[in-house]
Amino acid sequence: MPAAPFIRIGIDIGGTFTDLQILDERSGVLQSFKTPTTPEDPSLGLLAGLRGAAERYGFTLADIRLLLHGTTIATNAVLERQLARGVLLTTAGFEDVLEIGRHSRRDVYGLKPHQEPPLIPRDRRLGLRERIRANGAVETALAPGAVEALLPRLDALGAEAIAVCLLNAHVNAAHEEAVAEALARLRPDVPVTVSSAISPEIREYERCSTTVLNALLMPVVGGYLGRLTARLAEAGIAARLLLVQSNGGVCSVAVARRQPARLLLSGPSGGALATMRLAGVLGRPNLLGVDMGGTSYDICVVREGGVTQMAQGEIDNLPVRLPMVEIRTIGAGGGSIAAVDEGGRLRVGPRSAKSWPGPVCYGRGGSEPTVTDANIALGRLDPRFFLGGAMALDLEGARAAIRGRIGAPLGLGMEQAAAGILAVTETSLAAAARLSLFEKGLDPRDFALLSFGGAGGLHAVPVAEELGIREVIFPSDASTFSAFGILHSDIVHDLARSRVLPVEAAILPHVMETLATLRAQGEALLEADGVPARDRRFSVSADLRYHGQAFELVVPWPEAADAAPGAPALEALLAAFHALHAQRFSYSNPAAPVEMVALRLNVTGLLPRFESRRLPGRGAGRIPEARPLWLGDSWREIAVYQREQLHGAVPGPALIEEEYTTLFIAAGWECAPGAAGTLIARKTAERSAA
Repeated sequence: MPAAPFIRIGIDIGGTFTDLQILDERSGVLQSFKTPTTPEDPSLGLLAGLRGAAERYGFTLADIRLLLHGTTIATNAVLERQLARGVLLTTAGFEDVLEIGRHSRRDVYGLKPHQEPPLIPRDRRLGLRERIRANGAVETALAPGAVEALLPRLDALGAEAIAVCLLNAHVNAAHEEAVAEALARLRPDVPVTVSSAISPEIREYERCSTTVLNALLMPVVGGYLGRLTARLAEAGIAARLLLVQSNGGVCSVAVARRQPARLLLSGPSGGALATMRLAGVLGRPNLLGVDMGGTSYDICVVREGGVTQMAQGEIDNLPVRLPMVEIRTIGAGGGSIAAVDEGGRLRVGPRSAKSWPGPVCYGRGGSEPTVTDANIALGRLDPRFFLGGAMALDLEGARAAIRGRIGAPLGLGMEQAAAGILAVTETSLAAAARLSLFEKGLDPRDFALLSFGGAGGLHAVPVAEELGIREVIFPSDASTFSAFGILHSDIVHDLARSRVLPVEAAILPHVMETLATLRAQGEALLEADGVPARDRRFSVSADLRYHGQAFELVVPWPEAADAAPGAPALEALLAAFHALHAQRFSYSNPAAPVEMVALRLNVTGLLPRFESRRLPGRGAGRIPEARPLWLGDSWREIAVYQREQLHGAVPGPALIEEEYTTLFIAAGWECAPGAAGTLIARKTAERSAA
C-alpha cells in the first residue's frame, strides 16, 4: 500500500516573491522556501515553488496532503480594474446608489478632485419593479416574469456576471432569492451574486458595493482556481486546497468561487494570524506586527493577545462590508521605486519594480532604483548571499542607478542619495505604524515591534527608534512568516444578520432566534467542510452604537456563544461596549440608549495541529565576513553574524544574516536569542552613541 500523504504547505503569494512553509507531519520538521512570483499567472510561480521545495527537501508532489493558499489575485484584479463585465439588478429607482455613494470627499483641498467611475456604468444598472420595507413587509411584489422580461437587455449588454442588490433584502431576501432562481434557470452559465448571501447587512451603498465586487470577481477568481486546480492535477498533486480569507481563516475552493470578495486581504491576514500566535507563545499580549515584503508594508496590532476584526474594510476606496482582520497597508517594500519629482523632492513608492524586472540589482533590465538597491549600495546586503546564494546581485548596477537617477538631480553623492532613500522609507513606515496605534488610543511604548517579511529586518530597528519602541522581535524564518500563519489557519465562516434594535431585555427572544438560525447555518457549512463535531467552535459578537451615531463597534459577546443569553449577558455586553468606546474614543456615556445593529457568528472548524521543529537553512555553515557599511556620514567596518550561529548578545552596529533575510542592528541596540527561535533586539543607549 502506498504511504499516506504527509506534507502540509502554507503558501503566501506576494507581489515580488511566493513564500512557502513546508511541514512534514510525520517528523514535525518545518522548512521554508522562496521563489519569484509570476504576475502573469501566479499559479505558475506556485507550481514552481512546490517543485523547488520538493526537490530541495526530498519529498514528492504526491506526498502533499494539504495546501493552504493565500493569494492576491482578487486584490490585484480590483486595483488594476481587471474585472468581468457586470450588470447590476436593483430596485427600480435605486439604480444610482452605487454611483452616489456617501459623497465623502477625500481630497479636501483639491480644486478638481478625481473620482473613479463606478464599477458598473449607468447603462448596465437595471431596475426591477419591487419593494420591501425596512421591517421586511412586502410593499410591491416582484411580478411574475420580471426577470424573463429583462433577458434581452441582459444579453445585449454582454453580461459576464450579475449582481443583485434589492432594497432591504437583508431583512427579507425573498425577492432576491426569486431573481437568483430565475437567472440560474434561464442563464446558468452567468455567475450571480445576491446581496442577502454575501453581505446581509444595513446600508444600501456598502451592501451594493460588496455585492458588485463579489460578482465581478467571480469569473476572475473562478478562472484562476480552474487553472490552478488543473495544473495541480497535471502535476500529480491530489492535495486538498484551501484558500485564505480576509478574516484570517481558510475556506474551500467552492466557497472561494461563490464568494471571492472574502479573499481581498488573503495574504496579509496570514501575517496577522502568525503575529497573534507568536504573541501567545512569547507571553507578550501587545505586539505591533509589521510585514515588509517586496511590494508593500502591512501593519497589524495585537492587543491583549488578539487582533481587531473589522465588520467593514475598504480596497481602493471601495467599501467591502465583510469581516476582515484590521490591517493597514502602504506601498513601501524592498521593490518600491525611488524617484525625484518635478518639485525636486525625493519620493519612495508606492510604485514597485515587483518581481519582474525587479530592482536594478536583480540584473533583469530594471533601471529605476529601489529600496533594495539602496540597501545593497550601502553594504547592508551581501550581493553573493541573496536568497541564500541562489541569486547574485549587481552591486555596481544599483550604485550607478542611484547615482544617476537620485544623486545627480539632488546634487548628492551616491552614499547620501542611497541613505536618503532609506530615510524617506523609514519615516513613511513609522508614520503608518504610529497611525495604526494612535487611532486606537494606544501608546507605541507599550508595544514590542515584531518584524517580518524579506525586507523588514533591515528597517525594523530604525522604525522602532522613531516610534519610541525599545524592543524588536525577529521571528524564526521571518521572511516567510506570513506563510507560517497561513500554515496554521483553520476553516472559518462568518455569518451575520442585521436589524436595528434597542439593547434591552425585550429583544432577547429575537436575539435567541437569530443566533439559533445562524448556528444551524454554521453547523451545515462545517458539515459540508467535513469538520467533525468535536472540532467545531462558535463565537458571537454584536455591532453596537449609541442612538444617533452613524457608526458601530464590533463587541465580542462570549456569554452568548454556548448558551442562550439572558439579562446578565446583555448587561455584560453593554459594559463591554462602553469600555471599548472609551478606549477607542476617550469617552463613553453609560446613560445613553444603545442600539444593536447586527449579530455575528464566527464559525471555526479546527484543522489538525502538529508540533514542529526547524532544521538549519541553506548557508547555516557559512561564516560571514565583516564588511564596510555606510553609517551616518562614513563607511565603517562592522561585524556580520550568521543567525543560526548566534548564541549570545551582539552589540550594534551589526548585521545578522539568514537565508532569506538580513537584520540590521543599529548602534545603541543589542540583539540576542530569545524564546521560540526568535532574536530580540533591545535599546541599550541613545542613538547618538553611534
